[in-house]
Amino acid sequence: MSNALIEDLKWRGLAYQLTDEDGMVNLLNNDSISLYCGVDPTADSMHIGHIVPLLTLRRFQLHGHQPILLIGGATGMIGDPSGRSEERQLQTTEQIDQNVKGLKVQMERIFDFNTKNGAVMVNNRDWIGSMNVIEFLRDYGKYIGVNYMLAKDTVASRLEGGISFTEFSYMLVQAIDYNHLYNSYNCRIQVGGSDQWGNITTGLEMIRKTHTDETKAYGMTIPLVTKADGTKFGKSASGSVWLDAEKTSPYEFYQFWVNAADTDVIKYMKIFTFLSREEIEKFEATVAEEPHLRKAQKTLAEEMTRMIHGQEALDNAIRITQALFSGDLKALSANEMKEVFKDVPSIEMVKEDKNIVDVLVEAGVSPSKRQAREDITNGAISINGEKLTDVNHIVNKTNRLDDSFAIVRRGKKKYHMVKFI
Repeated sequence: MSNALIEDLKWRGLAYQLTDEDGMVNLLNNDSISLYCGVDPTADSMHIGHIVPLLTLRRFQLHGHQPILLIGGATGMIGDPSGRSEERQLQTTEQIDQNVKGLKVQMERIFDFNTKNGAVMVNNRDWIGSMNVIEFLRDYGKYIGVNYMLAKDTVASRLEGGISFTEFSYMLVQAIDYNHLYNSYNCRIQVGGSDQWGNITTGLEMIRKTHTDETKAYGMTIPLVTKADGTKFGKSASGSVWLDAEKTSPYEFYQFWVNAADTDVIKYMKIFTFLSREEIEKFEATVAEEPHLRKAQKTLAEEMTRMIHGQEALDNAIRITQALFSGDLKALSANEMKEVFKDVPSIEMVKEDKNIVDVLVEAGVSPSKRQAREDITNGAISINGEKLTDVNHIVNKTNRLDDSFAIVRRGKKKYHMVKFI
């Protein structure tokens, strides 16, 4: 079964580097094990790129193994140099504590904590925070050579521009984490992104040097997710796609996935969803045979939005999408309209009763009064989903949502937000 798990991870494109594949397969076939992935609380929310290793850990859980979710309350105070060309800005203890709370809530959406192999959440500040510098140097520092650390890509790439001793020591602190989890939880595998290879192998070196028995610990990395054209994954027009609904609304989250390119959607299904190989291959056929139906994209968006935000948020995202597609904005609440149209062109206008023709010209919806009148009589203008055909219509309080804004549409797809002050 576990051999099938590794094969499934390979098919999904998730197995990038394994320290000893045969040994790992043998271990997984014969034992139910613990394995871990660490996340540093550098922000109060993860974005979708962060969750790939976590979702991989969840796959191990579904095969009977126990995930250990390590939140880096200590390592987050140091800063991982991996994948960075310059020093991180150090955060305060208060910031990190707040970030930890946010990450915990998000992890609880992904993992099962209540079964026999329920996930365990730990914070490395619990064992590193109380360690003094003498303990650090005597008990751990002596086991890892400076030349060994200098050879790691994460350090070597920073030598020319400079790296502080703080960030240089990061891999040693993370190695202590793996060693601690090996001792306390019999943790046997560490999973991380491809930029974590140096940190993971340093952890294995620490375990090997601090144990006299024949240790059986392994490491596995996951490739960086990219788009088919090689560009960075996880960005929308408004920036990173966050798991926090306050940073990226469930509607925006849904839209990110539903707008995936045909060349990317099956790859994303393999990496992010728990759909079976058979199910995904059926969707692959629909992409080739009837791409206009976007069945794969819709299913991907549904699976991801339900997992991260829940069924109710998914239902709302679908309802908003359908309302926009049909042009029936009356089905949306004022708050939903404000959220959906926050990025469309907007203009501020004095809150007073005004002829619709003047509003259209002043808001830049129509280029001239003549064109505005023509647009109105042709039925091309609507306010908040209500079509207007009277050139003498007065825009007043009844047209202002929350008495503060209105959504004006010209034609099928050109939207403007008028903010009344």
